[in-house]
Amino acid sequence: MHSGFSPESFPDSSADNPSGQSLVLPRLVVSSISGGGGKTLLSLGLARALAQNGHAVLPFKKGPDYIDAAWLAAAAGRPATNLDPFFLNGDRLRAQMGHAACTLLADSERPRALAVIEGNRGLFDGLDLDGSCSTSALARELRVPVVLTINVTKMTRTVAALLQGLEHFEQGVHFAGVVLNRTGSARHASYVRQSIERYTDFTVLGELPRLKTNLLPERHMGLASLRGDELADSARSALEELASFIRDHVDLERIVRAAKAAPALSCGPFWQPPKRSPEYRPCIGYVRDACLWFYYRENLEALERAGGRLVRLSLSDPAWPWEGENGLDALYLGGGFPEDFLDLLDDNPRLQEIAHFSAQGFPVYAECGGLMLLSRSVRRAQRCTRMAGVLPLDIEFCPRPQGLGYVRGTIAHPNPFYAQGTTLIGHEFHYSRVLNASVGEAAVLKLERGMGLGEGRDGLVAGNTWGSYTHIFAPAAPGWAEGLCRLATEWHTRHTA
Repeated sequence: MHSGFSPESFPDSSADNPSGQSLVLPRLVVSSISGGGGKTLLSLGLARALAQNGHAVLPFKKGPDYIDAAWLAAAAGRPATNLDPFFLNGDRLRAQMGHAACTLLADSERPRALAVIEGNRGLFDGLDLDGSCSTSALARELRVPVVLTINVTKMTRTVAALLQGLEHFEQGVHFAGVVLNRTGSARHASYVRQSIERYTDFTVLGELPRLKTNLLPERHMGLASLRGDELADSARSALEELASFIRDHVDLERIVRAAKAAPALSCGPFWQPPKRSPEYRPCIGYVRDACLWFYYRENLEALERAGGRLVRLSLSDPAWPWEGENGLDALYLGGGFPEDFLDLLDDNPRLQEIAHFSAQGFPVYAECGGLMLLSRSVRRAQRCTRMAGVLPLDIEFCPRPQGLGYVRGTIAHPNPFYAQGTTLIGHEFHYSRVLNASVGEAAVLKLERGMGLGEGRDGLVAGNTWGSYTHIFAPAAPGWAEGLCRLATEWHTRHTA
């Protein structure tokens, strides 16, 4: 059992450290037997309650996810990190966890640190019959104890049978215990607990009675959006109520002891040092507001490490610094919910400016929501709203998902962003689709997996502008940050000569 940190417990992620260093980080992963089993409710409630109890909570979300990660960040009071075995192998995942601990915790917080990892889907659900990229695979790689939450509605002894199967299904998974979710009464909870204690070695860590109303607001992508960095009073109130609910019904002390029993990890540097310092640091703008806010922190960090100077922008800004000595040299448009802000986007002068500069060769990289901004129009219900018109696409918002999951493809044609033949992996989740899907060879990413723009293609390129439904994760997309910074530097050189 580990009682805390010493400063040397944290690896220096910028140093050359081939042998690795020891990371001592109390940690746990919250999982269930299926989606909808209560993982998010328990993860958020634990993060908030533990933070209120004086722990420096370091939040993580397994898999590609922006919304749940934003809620975890709000609950813990510090940025969340996505851990995804599809993008990174075990060594890199350990290095990523070490890097997050090193950069997101102050020295004074390290003795109180505790990582809460929210899993996804069912514990053993992965990409194939071997369970690759599952939450259990992540738990084994990171040697982290699993706290299960099980919806016990209309079950008693069967819960014990499920736990017996889970315990023996895979070797190397350590269970800290189980939280019973949606118990019908004190008598029901007692019966389930006694069954578990009689037939299994599982520790019952808590009993959550069935809630009359859902504490967490929802929308079509799962949890309701937090509107970027904003934490509305309703969201703050929900987190406070959830923390109180968890504190009243879960044994937090026992959970903390289980987290502290997690062994030390050996992890090396997450980022390799740059080969050389750039002569010029190009200015790269990125839109982060209520409309577009889906950015992995590692993507922005990769741009900075490649030499970029980042400038945060909003579509509500009265003006953007397009020109001048400190003007923009490139633009990164992430994902979000532009369909909720059609009034803001209709005839928005920023979109007109993007179209103007893109036509001159200004570098623009856009993902999903950003792609929608670059289209000719977005249609939702009976409304058709004009967009920037940079790309020859018309997009329709649909009531059901049009693309959801991991993406893998090959760069099939020359373009300014990726070398031909590059294998590109990413993910997509969108309720919109392209109406005129015959984009042909102008879409340079030939998909083996994923929907993209349709017809097995994604990554539409026009000049120095890229638009795709695929979100990339920079540490798994070598050359992306360097390529965008190179294009930005070339733009700056042409326009300051």
